[in-house]
Parts: sequence; structure tokens; C-alpha cells
Amino acid sequence: MKKILFVASEAVPFASSGGLGDVIGSLPVSLKENDESLDIRVIIPLFGSMDKVLRESLTFVAKTTVQLSWRNQYCGIYSCENNGVIYYFIDNEFYFKRNFLYGEFDDAERFAFFCKAVLEIIPIIGFFPDILHAHDWQSALSIIYLNKKYKEKKCYSDIKTVFTIHNIQYQGEYGFELLEDIFELSVYDADTVEYNSCINLLKGAVISCDMLTTVSPTYAKEILSPRFSHGLHFILEQNKGKLHGILNGIDRKYYNPEKDKELFANFSYNELNRKTIGKLELQKLLGLPVNKKTPIISIISRLVDHKGLDLVTLAAEDILKEDVQLVILGKGDYYFENFFYKLAERYPEKVVTKLEFNKELAKKFYAGADMFLMPSKSEPCGLAQMIASRYGTVPVVHETGGLYDSIKDIGWEDGGNGFTFSTYSAWDLLCTIKRAITLYHSEDEWTGLVKKVMQYDFSWKKSAKEYIKLYTQL
Repeated sequence: MKKILFVASEAVPFASSGGLGDVIGSLPVSLKENDESLDIRVIIPLFGSMDKVLRESLTFVAKTTVQLSWRNQYCGIYSCENNGVIYYFIDNEFYFKRNFLYGEFDDAERFAFFCKAVLEIIPIIGFFPDILHAHDWQSALSIIYLNKKYKEKKCYSDIKTVFTIHNIQYQGEYGFELLEDIFELSVYDADTVEYNSCINLLKGAVISCDMLTTVSPTYAKEILSPRFSHGLHFILEQNKGKLHGILNGIDRKYYNPEKDKELFANFSYNELNRKTIGKLELQKLLGLPVNKKTPIISIISRLVDHKGLDLVTLAAEDILKEDVQLVILGKGDYYFENFFYKLAERYPEKVVTKLEFNKELAKKFYAGADMFLMPSKSEPCGLAQMIASRYGTVPVVHETGGLYDSIKDIGWEDGGNGFTFSTYSAWDLLCTIKRAITLYHSEDEWTGLVKKVMQYDFSWKKSAKEYIKLYTQL
């Protein structure tokens, strides 16, 4: 039996701030469904923000102490089973009983403790994995510590490692004053984590892991170039022989328009009249004119520059000259929040801006809109375009990263499953939206496209097989 241990900072439904949580909540389950002989377990921190009902469902396993440099910290271990996968939770309220998962002043120490705890509890839980699969910089030290501190111990010596980069923009960069005091690494370990005269945890994991993956084939190519690498292209070029791009998927059971209780009306690709009910109810909820013939364009995103919102600000006035409604959901940079707030004030009959993260409302946006706009400047994979497709909302995307791998233009040789533009410009964005609006008013053609989009398979089946193949190679 192949034993695989996922190490990550979040997982749906226990803790999530974005796509990483969705992946860790669904990929292990899909791997198990593809190969029942796999023994897959996941370790994440026990955050104080976990839902109370979920927290009460956990089982206490054991407690120990974890030494991190001069500190000797309490470490509780809890567990539960979810869809055939065992999840472990590292408990330490000093580090993890916070209002937010990330962005704390002591994130370096918090996740150093977490990674050290992962390796310390392996003998306690009696699970020595064949593969340790760590995700993003918060888990990078688990691979670095394994190589630097634990490999000489017989019970750890055969563990192989996979490291997945979900977004290379976030690298875990710190000053060298933290090397020994916080990260418990010696001066002899400095070469592993040093990059551009600072500690770079992502770089350390990249050179230390046995296999390196990222979340789409196109992104795997893009990060080898200075434009997308955020400075790490030299290191990635040196390690590209072990780099694989595997496209993420979504949990089709969780994102299921036929059974989703958070929708105004459930529907399938054979009942698109019921999707229209959701559209009309969304217009009522948002105070927009109720008109099923007016297309709704939705944006569900962090309101930041690399999500392509600079293009939207440039094209917005021209977009709104069309008979459309634009609905925006998200939070982010003040500039974009202010822009979309003021846009809604100027066009109250056409624009609604909700400056919040709201999963229930997001589901209503996904299901009630006609088009989903995702013009990202860069996008490692993106799940939103897949979720929108699942709910019959046609994606309009920029051809980059996972957006290029998952959405093909309707002019593509096989018909495509959305609208795409290749040049990053407001003009190309506007022209692509106008193409979508034109097709929308050809009712039969649009209905055919929506049905095709809804049936597109964005599940984990294919990708899970690629991961299993990679594990088997190791």
C-alpha cells in the first residue's frame, strides 16, 4: 500500500482562504477514489476560526511538545475522517487561535512550528509515509527539515517528497536574522534557503524536493520566465527536470447545481429555465431591474491588480454602453474597491458591488449570472472559471496559466467552452465581451453553449491519475 501524507496550511471544510483549501479538501479524496489501496492522510493547523460544529467532531489523539530552537511548545494532535481520508490537526492556540490564517506578524514562527510538528508527530500517529506532499511556502519547511534534520533517522530515511507551488508570488521571504532563532537552521543550511540575500522558503523546498509540481501545464512553462517567476526563474530552470504541471480540478459533488442548497433554484443542463429563476431572484436580491433578456456579467475575485482588474477599469464605461448588468463580489486593494463602489453609484441600474467575501452569495452569483469575467494578468490555475462552468455561466478569460489550459474560445477547432483573448489589453477584453453579448442574443446558440459548458468535466479524475503516476515513479 502506498502511503501519502499531505502537508498544507488549509483544507476545505476545516479552514480555507482560497484555491489551496479547495485543492487539499478535494484532491486527496479523489486520489482515494481512483485507487482504494492508497492510504492518504492530511495534516493542517487547528485554526481557531474552524466552525464550531466541525471542531466538536474532532477526536483527541495525543499531546506532545515540539522544540523549535530555544522554545519548547505544546503540540496537541486531533483527527477526523472525511470521505475516506484521515485529517490530522496540529493544536497550539498561541500560534493558531487567530482571526486570520495568514498575515500575522509571526507567520515565520507559526509555520516553522507547524512544519517541525508534522515531522515530530509521525511516530506518535504511527504513519510513516512513502510520499510527503507539501504545498506552498507555509509547508516548505517540512521538506527542508526532513532533509536536514530527520533523514539520518532510519524511520524517515525512505520518505520521498513532492512539493506543489500553487502561486509562486508568495515565497516565504525573511531576513537572515531568523535563520537560527526562528527556523532552527544552522549556518551550514544557509545555502539551501538563501536567495537574493534573504531566506526564501519556497526556493529551499524547490531544490530539496524529489519532485516538483505546479497547478497547470501552462503555468509550469510560464514560471520558467522572468515575467511570471517573481524572481525564481533561475532556480526553477535549474530544477525543471523534476517540474510537472498538473491541472487542478474541482469537487463536483460540492459544486453541484442540481443539489446545492444555497441556490435560489436547483437546475441541470436539461432544465435551464430553472437557472433563469436564479437569475431573476439574483436581480431582485441586488436591486437591479428584473429582466431575463439582459445578460449579467459577474466578477468574483480578490480585487487586486494581477486579477486583470486594471483592464476592467479601463473598459468599464464602454462595457456599460451595452445592455448588460455587472455584479462584483470581493475585497482587495483600496483603489479597486473604491473604483467599483463609485461605478455602482454612477450606474445603479447596471452595476452592483459587494465588497465582501461571502461564499453563499458567491454561489448565487455563479449560478445566476450569464457570463463570468476572469481577465487575470497571471493565473496559476484558477478554480472560479471551472465553478462558473459547472453552474452554466460562460467564462470570459485571458489566455494565461490554467485559464488557457481549461477554457478554449468558441472559435477553437472543437468549438470551445467559453470566450478568450490572448493580448492583455482593455480593447481585446472589450471586444471579447461584445462577442459574448452578441452570441447571448442568439438564444438557441447560447443555450447550446451553456449546455456544453455545464457538461465539461473539470473533476479531479484525470489529474488524480497523473499524481498517482508521479507518486509511483517516486
